[in-house]
Amino acid sequence: MKLSIGIVGLPNVGKSTLFNALLKKQVANVANYPFCTIEPNIGIVEVPDERLKVLAKIVETEKIVPAVVEFYDIAGLVKGASTGEGLGNKFLSHIKEVASIAHVVRLFDDKNIAHVSSQINPINDIKTIEIELILADIQTIEKQKSPRPNASKEEIFTFSTLEKIKKFLNQEIPIRNISLTDEEKQAIKQFNFLTEKPIIFVFNVSEKQLENKEEIEKQIQNIFKNLSIKDTNYLYLCAKLETEVVVLSEIEQKEYLKQYHLEESGLNRLIKKAYKILGLISFLTAGIKEVRAWTIKKGTLAPQAAGVIHSDFEKHFVKADIIAYEKFVEAGGWTKARELGLVQTVGKDYEIKEGEIVEFKINI
Repeated sequence: MKLSIGIVGLPNVGKSTLFNALLKKQVANVANYPFCTIEPNIGIVEVPDERLKVLAKIVETEKIVPAVVEFYDIAGLVKGASTGEGLGNKFLSHIKEVASIAHVVRLFDDKNIAHVSSQINPINDIKTIEIELILADIQTIEKQKSPRPNASKEEIFTFSTLEKIKKFLNQEIPIRNISLTDEEKQAIKQFNFLTEKPIIFVFNVSEKQLENKEEIEKQIQNIFKNLSIKDTNYLYLCAKLETEVVVLSEIEQKEYLKQYHLEESGLNRLIKKAYKILGLISFLTAGIKEVRAWTIKKGTLAPQAAGVIHSDFEKHFVKADIIAYEKFVEAGGWTKARELGLVQTVGKDYEIKEGEIVEFKINI
């Protein structure tokens, strides 16, 4: 399963700086003016997973294939983007490609970096982006025609669901905050609405602000309170700092981040947040050929998990041998684990868990 995150926000909030740090190279064109990024920069980044190195030593393989995340650096949106302002329509269409949104919000103050509205106001900035996404979704609904006299029940139901959603959107309530039944969610899935996508707020702060964790948290909570936003997924980081940290070794990174009371880089925290809000987990495979991490939805059954590796594996699934990562490491591999009776053989109704090492049995 592909994990994709679209980095959005107003111009000059640090989107491309963050993107460059995430990719560990300068692939985005960072410039101090709006719309310097015309096409979305797309980069694939490995998902950090220390378990893979441990498994590679145990099974004696040099090939490690981590799970990956796609980051889309989408050009800065401005007020009026939904009607084409600042090439807005083109940028909004790019957001449809992603599974979740990382909304970068500027908290840092730097006179050398112009703000699109000439002042730092995170509340207004968040409102501007959210309203443009809402207006784009309303436009999508308004393009749909009323059901024909001989329309099917499904078509009538879909249209009534769209009308219901439109009422909330007109009240500036995003689809992700609307209570919908499973049937309603399925009916609107085809439209790929922007405000239905899970969102992570990424607050870009200065290095000085980063030294005062309590003050940042207080400011962020005050922002959410003013916007009446609850159950919010967010993190804060210094995009500029991330670009400096990324060139250091893992040990040096940890030491450097420690002075800012951080245990992990922004990349790790962002990926973990995305996994959580999308309901994703990783299962592992470990053999002589390779050690690999696979991304699936939480609740995925064994045959469907096998299908992530190859579609034929799901069709011809027989059973699977599974073992928890910790037990596999303690046993020192498949052979000893089987001797100790630590390996469990499961069938089609088994739900794969996070971090389990799996060996599928296929009848081909």
